[in-house]
Formats: sequence, structure tokens, C-alpha cells
Amino acid sequence: MSSYKDPDFHQRQSSAATAKKAMLEKFRTASGDPRMAERQAERAAVSEAREARAAKREAARKQREAEKAEAAARAAEVAAEAEREEERLKAASVADEVEREFLLAAEQKAARDARYAARKAAKKQRRKG
Repeated sequence: MSSYKDPDFHQRQSSAATAKKAMLEKFRTASGDPRMAERQAERAAVSEAREARAAKREAARKQREAEKAEAAARAAEVAAEAEREEERLKAASVADEVEREFLLAAEQKAARDARYAARKAAKKQRRKG
């Protein structure tokens, strides 16, 4: 059986350096490749298109939010106007009720005064005999 011999530190270091050099050389040749440039251009175009779609979506979202805010403001204004109208009607109703109560009190007072006057006249008539 052959025994496995661990590589020493210098061997490991030199093999790592050659692997790095091979990777760097592979990258350099790939960066000069016209197909790589085409793929890079395609990626850039896709990225730009993605960003344009995202910007379009963001603009549409902002417009929807603005429309919602405007609709909410209109609804709040309509509600406030309805509340003001309700308050006006309520105040008019209260004023009418106060006026009716005043007229009723005046009628009741007139009727009471008439009864009192009739009683006085009857009493005066009885005394005269």
C-alpha cells in the first residue's frame, strides 16, 4: 500500500497561486470575448427595462394614492357640508319648537286670563244680585 503524503505548506501555497492565475487568465479571456460583451449589454438592457417598469408602477401608485386622497378630501367636504346642513336644520327645528311653545304658552295665558275674567264677572254679578 502506498501511503498518502500530505502536501507541505509551500506546495499548497504554490497550487493556490496557480489556481488564482488560471482563474484570472480565464476571466481576462472571457472579458475580451464579444459574446460576453453582448450578454453584458443584454443584461444592461433588461435592467434598464426593469427599472423603467418599476418607475412606471411607482408613478401609477403615486397617482392612485393622490386620487384616493382627493376622493377622501371630497368625501370629507361632503360629510362636513351634510353635517353643517343637519346642524342648520336642527337649529331651525329648535327655533320652530321654541316659537310653538311660546305661542302655546301665550294661548294658554289668554285662555286662563279669559277664565279669570269670567269668574270675576260672575262673582260681581252674584254680588249685585
